[in-house]
Amino acid sequence: MTVIEFQNLPNSQQCQRSILPHLGLVCITSDKQVRFRTMTRTRYLKLSLSDRKSALSELYRHNLQRLHDALSFCEQNQIQLYRMSSALFPLSDLEDGIGANILETMSADLATIGQRANALGIRMVLHPDQYVVLSSDSPEVVQASINNLAGHAHIFDLLGLPRSPWSLMNIHGGKSQRPEQLVKVISELPENIKTRLTLENDEYAYSADEILAVCQQADVPMVFDAHHHICHENLDSYDHPSVASMFYAARETWTNPDWQLVHISNGEQAFNDRKHSNLITDMPNVYHQAPWIEVEAKQKEEAIAHLRSSWLMKNSCT
Repeated sequence: MTVIEFQNLPNSQQCQRSILPHLGLVCITSDKQVRFRTMTRTRYLKLSLSDRKSALSELYRHNLQRLHDALSFCEQNQIQLYRMSSALFPLSDLEDGIGANILETMSADLATIGQRANALGIRMVLHPDQYVVLSSDSPEVVQASINNLAGHAHIFDLLGLPRSPWSLMNIHGGKSQRPEQLVKVISELPENIKTRLTLENDEYAYSADEILAVCQQADVPMVFDAHHHICHENLDSYDHPSVASMFYAARETWTNPDWQLVHISNGEQAFNDRKHSNLITDMPNVYHQAPWIEVEAKQKEEAIAHLRSSWLMKNSCT
């Protein structure tokens, strides 16, 4: 990774050496170069068994090619972090086993994609959907959540991605005020899930402090989201002292600090607006020290390009 010098604090005249952050693309591109297809469960169940197989096979092949396209896009645009869609292979976890069997027949193709990502130096990660709630008080919801994660972990295994936080699967804490349940469930997860699992703070259920404590007890890395933090704490600046404090505390949960990943988004209508804006125009100064940043903005690659020109370069030392 490239080493640069930058201003560590606003108005500071001194530079500190750090890693130039890698800015990550989330799932798709705004200009439709990278798009994935899906299918609803309702539509799928209306099909005959033979039609289900052909429909899913065609859909999976399409999405597999789009995944190749996503890597090509990242290569062309010098993006080394890519968050895959959690709906890449929809309905592959159904009890009829059709989708799962199709994935097995595609295992060689999936392995080729993983090998290509590794050769290109592109880090592939995932954020499973909001229905993954390991802290639920419903055993059925917890088991469904584990099954969901197991499906993603299996796809990661087919891709040949390492069983480590380098290829992380990031989730939120879920149901509030149940940290003990969350830690317990995590401790019992299969190895191919737990070794990739990370936890992220949110605006509602788990503050940065709360999810940090869970991460420390469960021995999993914390993905710090600065916007979730300022919304939860009702702060008026990304440079509030607690932002840097939580950033550094989260870093301590990473066995390899060079793998630390953080999220950034801006409010759409106001600073504390939970809805994401098109571009990122406000960044925590401490994020210059983040090796990996997922850019959660509506304009996707345009937001990454904007950040490169308006934030990274303007705030680097010459």
